[in-house]
Amino acid sequence: MRFYDPTGARYGLPTYPFRLAPDGLATTRQLRARGLRPGGQEPVAQVLWRSRRYLTARDGSPVRAAYLYRVDRALPVRPMTPAKWAALAKANAARRVCPSCRRDRGYTIPTSLGTCLICADVPAALAA
Repeated sequence: MRFYDPTGARYGLPTYPFRLAPDGLATTRQLRARGLRPGGQEPVAQVLWRSRRYLTARDGSPVRAAYLYRVDRALPVRPMTPAKWAALAKANAARRVCPSCRRDRGYTIPTSLGTCLICADVPAALAA
């Protein structure tokens, strides 16, 4: 198998093919799904797999990597405090305000347009 290196001699970290990692190891997403976080620990292994989307390997071959952490050393996710909830609400509210007309449009302003849909459509309305 191309990506099977449990000793870490070839890739520096113990490496496993996709879906063949041993029990007791998890990616950050898998930890988060269990309500855990890595908690400052370094990755103990990695999973490598071929990907047609990303060219990340040194030789230019399409390879993706996901780091694995020990589940028994993971810590619980810190709960959101009222201050964090308030900051998140304020940031989301700022994303709804159009920089041109300064109105809260009730939806996130598209970054591709930079303004609300009404302000982006005004030049087209004036030209017609």
